[in-house]
Amino acid sequence: MTYKDAVSRSKEGVVLRVHVIPGSSHPIFPEGYNQWRRCLEMRVSAEAKENKANEAVVETIATFFDLPSKDVLLVNGQKSREKTVCLKKITLDKVYAALEDVFHES
Repeated sequence: MTYKDAVSRSKEGVVLRVHVIPGSSHPIFPEGYNQWRRCLEMRVSAEAKENKANEAVVETIATFFDLPSKDVLLVNGQKSREKTVCLKKITLDKVYAALEDVFHES
């Protein structure tokens, strides 16, 4: 299993399955791939209060993929560490290319 198991195409864009660890000293995306959960792992510095961690997830992922925040949508998992995020206006190939730079796979 590879990080590609956490990425899929949908009619709205590219969907990522993400496990979030809030309250970290600094944001990290992607931190790794969790083969049991089949999701990308990430850390955000915001606490899971008042939607702050969700906002940080969107901002961190948008920055990583060089997308405006409005093109990163939290689809599922608003109250969970397991989240589904949709990236709009980006191709699956561009997502794979950006993640390959981190995971060093092809």
